[in-house]
Amino acid sequence: MNRRRISFYNLSIKNIISRDDSILDQARIRLIYYGLILSFVGILAILPNVYNLHESMQFTLAVILLFVFFILFKYFTFIPDWVAVSHALLAMGTGVIFFSVYFLFQSVNIIVIQLVLLIILFGYYMLDVTWGTVYSLINLASVLGFLVYDDATHTLTKLRPETIDGYTMIVSVFFNFIIIMFIQGHFYNAFVKNIKELKGFADSEKQLNEKLEKAMIRSEKSSEAQSDFLSTMSHEIRTPLNAVIGMSNLLMMENPRPDQKENLEILRFSAGNLLTLINDVLDFNKIESGKIAFENIKFNLNELMQNICGGQMVKAQEKGLDFSLHVDGFLKTRYMIGDPTRLSQIIFNLISNAIKFTKKGGVKVSVTCVQDRHNEATIRFSIQDSGIGIADDKIAAIFEPFTQESITTTRQFGGTGLGLAIVKRLLELQGVSINVTSEIGVGSEFFFVMDFPVSTDTLVPEEPLRNITPAERGDYPIGNMQVLIAEDNPVNVMLMKKLFSKWNITPVIAENGERAIELLQYGNFDIILMDLQMPVLDGFEAAKAIRKMPDPKKATIPIIALTASALFDIKDRVYNAGMNDYVSKPFKPNELMDKMLNLVIPVS
Repeated sequence: MNRRRISFYNLSIKNIISRDDSILDQARIRLIYYGLILSFVGILAILPNVYNLHESMQFTLAVILLFVFFILFKYFTFIPDWVAVSHALLAMGTGVIFFSVYFLFQSVNIIVIQLVLLIILFGYYMLDVTWGTVYSLINLASVLGFLVYDDATHTLTKLRPETIDGYTMIVSVFFNFIIIMFIQGHFYNAFVKNIKELKGFADSEKQLNEKLEKAMIRSEKSSEAQSDFLSTMSHEIRTPLNAVIGMSNLLMMENPRPDQKENLEILRFSAGNLLTLINDVLDFNKIESGKIAFENIKFNLNELMQNICGGQMVKAQEKGLDFSLHVDGFLKTRYMIGDPTRLSQIIFNLISNAIKFTKKGGVKVSVTCVQDRHNEATIRFSIQDSGIGIADDKIAAIFEPFTQESITTTRQFGGTGLGLAIVKRLLELQGVSINVTSEIGVGSEFFFVMDFPVSTDTLVPEEPLRNITPAERGDYPIGNMQVLIAEDNPVNVMLMKKLFSKWNITPVIAENGERAIELLQYGNFDIILMDLQMPVLDGFEAAKAIRKMPDPKKATIPIIALTASALFDIKDRVYNAGMNDYVSKPFKPNELMDKMLNLVIPVS
């Protein structure tokens, strides 16, 4: 509704209609504007005639209507409130009909019928159904009441009814029909235009939906391309990195001089940092792609925390920091059900950060059972440090990807700024929030509270079963192990030969999967180390072909996948192809030997 004030001297409809008005409102404004002009002209046309005929009541009514129309027109061009003007016109029309039927003509003629039709049309089009119905019923009741009373041949008043001459009748009927036609035609056009506009909106919305769908498809393809690109780049980076770390490990095994050992430690540390950065980027990409699936397996929190903190404790001690781990006694004998791998990743990142940003003092890790509900436990994890601290206005920022508290922090401590972003995302995906309390120069505490289903099994206080390490298998002649390595990269081949020579093993090398199958057919091997990405025949297809060999011994030979790939489903693909285990490049020599011995000589 438009109630703005315009210049008092305005007479133009252009200043009344606003672009903000709907099509129907614009039609209503035009109807009042032009309708008042038509009514004013019609009254002027019959005014001289009724004056000459000395019809006093008709003349008086015409003068009053002329004056009212002029006042309403001036008001409307000054304050275009079409609702108020519509009510005024309908009320005036109702009064005119009542006066005409009961006093002026004392009959229901064609002019009265036209006026009733005008009020019905005008009421419904200009106002809502409610007001249209009210005005229509009032006028119909007025006319019907007169007809009923007149049917009893009673005279309503002592006033002499006036008659309408032919000229007045013709002019009144003409202008009434013109206004009726104008109302109907005007609103018909408005409704048609409105329907066309709605159709245009529908077509536009359809086009937008199609564009949105195409954009979503492009976004999905872009996301897939990004994932493939990261996986490919990871493979290409990990492959030479495998050689760098592998050679560092080999040189460390050759009892280097102290100065050489220091240089090798720096080389190995830098390569390890590079590997960590690559893993962070890949993990974050995996999380953002929504391809994270959480396991629900049984594990003991105390054992998990001991394993996580074992290596971290050494790092803390190397920096001269105190490191303490406290696990609630209740948790030491209970099995939780959840995803120990992701929980380890969360705790590891938080502890690594605590050690990284602490120069003196120490790091305290505590795991406490807040509430035990028999079949479910609420556990609070806390990592507290005496490090540099975080400003209150920077706490939210540190959880954003590729962000640290400040540029100075990044330069001083390094890193991608992905660790805490990964922690936050992993917790949020499980409906858990990370909390931080910190004070500059005093330290920080990162903590979160998590619910775990509790297994009915209890931990037996015995020495847990573990894999037998190479050192504990001194009676096994490792040098007699027959190893087939399927690897196409010459640098990796050289690295593997040097590494296995330390174990007195001479491996047989196959440059692709097809060659590996041929060598296995004519030779006897204890285990196969299978690279996955090779020419001619890749590791997956080669493993499937081996599992179909007619010789049961060859078909069941242990196969370990060696992969530098970071595809999300690599683990499932390895096992689905029939391989027994996998080792990610770059790998630790002891880890590889452990897995080989466990498959060649299974622990009973």
